[in-house]
Amino acid sequence: MKILYILIAFLPVLASAQEKTFEIKGTITGLADKSRVVLVNPDVPGDTIASAISRNNTFLMKGSLPECKLYNLAFLPGEKKSMLFLDNTQMTLSGDLANLQMIQLNGSPSNDSFRKLQQVFEPYFRRYAKLSETVNRLGINDSLMAEYKTLVGQISAAGEKFAADHRDQNIAPFMWATIAQVIENYDVVEKSLNAMTPEVQNSFYGKFVAERVAVSKIGKVGLPAMDFVQADTTGKPVTLSSFRGKYVLVDFWASWCGPCRKENPNIVAAFDKFRSKNFTILGVSLDNNREKWLRAIADDQLTWTHVSDLKYWQNEVAVMYRIQSIPQNFLIDPDGKIIGKNLRGEELQQKLCELFGCKE
Repeated sequence: MKILYILIAFLPVLASAQEKTFEIKGTITGLADKSRVVLVNPDVPGDTIASAISRNNTFLMKGSLPECKLYNLAFLPGEKKSMLFLDNTQMTLSGDLANLQMIQLNGSPSNDSFRKLQQVFEPYFRRYAKLSETVNRLGINDSLMAEYKTLVGQISAAGEKFAADHRDQNIAPFMWATIAQVIENYDVVEKSLNAMTPEVQNSFYGKFVAERVAVSKIGKVGLPAMDFVQADTTGKPVTLSSFRGKYVLVDFWASWCGPCRKENPNIVAAFDKFRSKNFTILGVSLDNNREKWLRAIADDQLTWTHVSDLKYWQNEVAVMYRIQSIPQNFLIDPDGKIIGKNLRGEELQQKLCELFGCKE
């Protein structure tokens, strides 16, 4: 029992000894005396991790980082700041306040990897920016599209290699968080993330990328459609799952949407042609005015089931499916799996002909 009391007495000391801390010894030319230097978490507004007061161009900052990630080191007063990938280690910092882009940080393996990341991808993004400028000026054509696809493929391959080489560092998911929107291939991102260590997967950036991967699967062709319930024009609740056993086109539209109203005759033609072949349509409206919604249904002769909660862009089904523009649609098979997406005009007719056959 006496030994137990001794251990309890020493617990605060043991916990303190195990806590990971950092120290930054900085020497910054041009840093005025009594300037305040603060370390801020850019992903948590107002979260100051540590601060220090300068003297003779130097400062000493100590504290504890919640995790290894990107932080902003700001020099106050003024707007001068530098982005640094920091570890809970002893580090030294040197540079010139007039040119913080050339600041040197020693003692942080993660920041070394951050600099390596910049070296690897900067040439690709210079090419990407130049190509984007050309497309904006001249418009897209076959050769520019081929160049774009080649460049995106090279960025993706570079990302896979970088992640594999740094699978045990938080810089790996940070890299994917930076370039995932460019490559637009979340299957590659997911495979790479799954190969990282559990600690990295559970890091801030690991969780962020995992969420992006999950979002990318919403409405993806080949995956089950998410079920939902919403009231029809009479107020009766309708579920997507109630259409199981049929091919159903879930069509997101609104009475105020010009492109939607222009597309409606094509959808009507498809409905009339295939309604007898186990095909139907479920319209989900982003209207916020019931009378205009019902009038548009009648005027455009949309004789299928319609639902809406009249919440405009905050329509709960649209939010669930991450709808950010309309018209959009999803073609769902009798088992509830998405087999087509954003099928319009002739493309919708061709897809339905593949499924049901069409006479010449």
